[in-house]
Amino acid sequence: MKNTGMKNIVVLTGAGISAESGIQTFRASDGLWENHRLEDVASPLGWKKDPALVLEFYNQRRKKAQEVQPNAAHFALAQLEEKFNVQIITQNVDDLHERAGSSQVLHLHGELNSVRSSADENLVFNISEVSKNGWELELGQLCPLGSQLRPDIVWFGERVPKFEQAKIMAQNADFFLVVGTSLVVYPAAGLLEYVPSSVSKCIIDPNIPVLPALYNLHTLEEPASSGVPRLVAKLLG
Repeated sequence: MKNTGMKNIVVLTGAGISAESGIQTFRASDGLWENHRLEDVASPLGWKKDPALVLEFYNQRRKKAQEVQPNAAHFALAQLEEKFNVQIITQNVDDLHERAGSSQVLHLHGELNSVRSSADENLVFNISEVSKNGWELELGQLCPLGSQLRPDIVWFGERVPKFEQAKIMAQNADFFLVVGTSLVVYPAAGLLEYVPSSVSKCIIDPNIPVLPALYNLHTLEEPASSGVPRLVAKLLG
């Protein structure tokens, strides 16, 4: 993969890159996420049924995310900014990319460190603005409109408001890198379809997903923490 003429590198990251830092992925074989059914903690119905459970679930995710550190893959992607315009589209809700130094990160599925109004999705606050300890959101904490604050997370069944922005980024990529995702969660998995056929694409994952034939596709079947630094060294070199 040559870097001649490349300017815009767009990276799609998934749960696999965060898993290497110690954040558990939700697509376990038993269909559970930290011993909870997904529909109970990651859906509008689950929120309506038991908001206290949902709040506590994300409180614990937030607390855990603050305890872990970015890994070599996160730092390598940040290092790419030395020579390229690097835009990261992540399916992850943690802030490990930002903590590693990446300056352009689009969170498709929301952010753990943000909370928003249940009445107006555009009324968003950083958790530090509403939490005494920096990670806990409680039942009874209301937005200025008087509605319960909820996690700023895109749950199953909800629209993905930032997908159009991600699609434009994919269309303008000079190189498109996919790291640590099974490419089964839509609409994120469909971003590859918007990358021009002439543009080189690379997937790094220990389990390369089965995909339709794509022109200019390269694969590195290894963990993100080893594969990404190796690729970055080649691109910077």
